Amino acid sequence: MSHQPPVSCIPNTGKMSKAKKVIEEAKEINNPEIDLVDKGISSLEEIPGLFSLENITRLSLSHNKISVVPAALANLSNLEILNLANNNIQELPVSLSSLPKLRILNVSLNKLYNLPRGFGSFPVLEILDLTYNNLNEKVLPGNFFIMDSLRALYLGDNDFEFLPPEIGNLKNLQILSMRENDLIEVPRELGQLARLRELHLQGNRLVVLPPEIGTLDLASNKSVLRLEGNFWVPPIEDQLKLGPSHVLDYLRSETYKVLYSRHMSAKPPPPPQTVDKSKKASRAA
Repeated sequence: MSHQPPVSCIPNTGKMSKAKKVIEEAKEINNPEIDLVDKGISSLEEIPGLFSLENITRLSLSHNKISVVPAALANLSNLEILNLANNNIQELPVSLSSLPKLRILNVSLNKLYNLPRGFGSFPVLEILDLTYNNLNEKVLPGNFFIMDSLRALYLGDNDFEFLPPEIGNLKNLQILSMRENDLIEVPRELGQLARLRELHLQGNRLVVLPPEIGTLDLASNKSVLRLEGNFWVPPIEDQLKLGPSHVLDYLRSETYKVLYSRHMSAKPPPPPQTVDKSKKASRAA
């Protein structure tokens, strides 16, 4: 006699039922951390009860197909960590920046072309990851650089040609990543970031650096300074072959200050773009 497998009475409604199950379990045990990574979610409105979980502190929604972030997400007033990485998000709601306890926001690997007005009003945000989107200096809201609680800002793989001088207001910044952009120059105000320990400028169109960067503490074993993949003037290129600390020494020299001043006065045309960004996944429809 052959044994037939038991017939299940539970309908197989696919990945969305998995998300629903996570929410139901969280309600039962009052779990403050919700993991909805890679659940095939295309809309948060489809997850019943999510916005009523006011006690949750961590919400992970990465690796889904979400294109719209509803304003109601701001109802989760105890949220400290929000991970929206690797989705199809094209814009963020203004309400997000009203989250009173949000410390970490990850919206990397999405399709953002702009940020909402007032985006910089996060009261306690410490880590902001906007890597691999379609952002540039023209779409940053006016209050972006008032987030003085910010310790790490990741803007790599975007479309920045310039970094606004207001970057100098982020006095607590320890990590700044601007790698793989289109940066033509960076402002002197970078030198005001006394706590900076990691600066990633690789893969841009830079030719010179402000001498003020030489004053930053970026030469210790615990520090990181990445400068490769640019169009440096020969003296910087030569020092870079010896190591980042040699570049910093050179930037502090009187010889370099004269070179920098002459370069900025001459205003030569910037190096050409070498990467075709139209092929980026963040541009795909």
